[in-house]
Amino acid sequence: MKLGVNGLGRIGKLSLWHHVSRKHFSEIVINVGREIGQGLNDLAASVERDSSYGRLGTYLHGHRGGRVIEELNEEAGTMVINGVPVKFLRIARNPRDIAWQENGVKLVVDTTGAFTDPTADADAQWGALRGHLQAGAEKVLLSAPFKIKSKGLDMPEDAVTTVMGINDEDYDSSRHSLISAASCTTTCLSYMIKPLMESIGAENFLSASMVTVHAATGSQQVLDRLPKSGAADLRKNRSIMNNIILTTTGAAKALALVIPEMKSIGFIAESVRIPTSTGSLIVLVLNVQDDLENPLKRDQINSIYREYAENSPYLEYSEEQNVSSDIIGVPEAAAVIESTETHTRTASIPVNLDKLKSCSIKAGADRILNVPITQAVIYGWYDNELGSYTNMLGDLTIQVADQML
Repeated sequence: MKLGVNGLGRIGKLSLWHHVSRKHFSEIVINVGREIGQGLNDLAASVERDSSYGRLGTYLHGHRGGRVIEELNEEAGTMVINGVPVKFLRIARNPRDIAWQENGVKLVVDTTGAFTDPTADADAQWGALRGHLQAGAEKVLLSAPFKIKSKGLDMPEDAVTTVMGINDEDYDSSRHSLISAASCTTTCLSYMIKPLMESIGAENFLSASMVTVHAATGSQQVLDRLPKSGAADLRKNRSIMNNIILTTTGAAKALALVIPEMKSIGFIAESVRIPTSTGSLIVLVLNVQDDLENPLKRDQINSIYREYAENSPYLEYSEEQNVSSDIIGVPEAAAVIESTETHTRTASIPVNLDKLKSCSIKAGADRILNVPITQAVIYGWYDNELGSYTNMLGDLTIQVADQML
């Protein structure tokens, strides 16, 4: 089977690295939609080198790894990378116009971030995710969360959001054509939430909040720039090299798609961008209804993660003192739990029943109810580009491909 990849940005390029390493697909067809530099040699140089992860040859074969790109054919737009034939399409930008059918591509991973609405028609003026289906693909994976732009529209029946190892069984090959792999933050967060939910019980979760301290992304500015007409968020135009920048994340909404129990739990998700190229951190705060005589403690939480990690290829439990660079490139680690920084506090919280206007309270009842609450703080690292997200996206891609055969 051939694999198609639309886009050669951060996730597109690293997906190419991933798949030429695994050699699961007979050929990879990359759509870049335009000419690159002075030709194919410049494109190869961009593929071969990376400021965050070094050289492709080193990634594949260690410090002795040399050049792994050969047999460049400018006219055909082809080269061989680590023994895998790779073809680059340099004409169409609109998904419906990409030559997937002519190149025998039935499975496409869209990494552009430009086409995220699963309800948009294939013939939309500026392109749509469904355009890949019109161009000959049978399945399309999206390396981002779905975003439905028109209010009131439901998720289409042929679209599903999955995270490997969390809810990938929700994917039905006979029904789903569009598959979102959520986001790097949702992926990490789901592996921080699910082990606790399975052990403690979702019914005991009162509320949750998270902040992702996130590395820079390609959508941010290197230097300050004037905002576009009508722009409401002025921070997006400030230099990521010089600032900590407050922004937003859709992790809370996407998390409810992969862990439905979260829909009944009050949850807030925030994001802060920092001047690093990759390597991010989630600070998760949970409030759990507890028992004063036997409250949830740090050791119990760490034990839950330790045991879960022993049976999951995607969760790592660490008792070391890590910094962000330590987790860059760690293979398939959706989350690395920093167990040394797990903290809990338990207290009896007085609740004034007179303020619970919607509740039925018997006459003569005590007007103050003391509820034991444990607040837990958990830290989870993730390599938001290659180590965590791209590797797990690669696993999902192969799983979908195998079910197409």
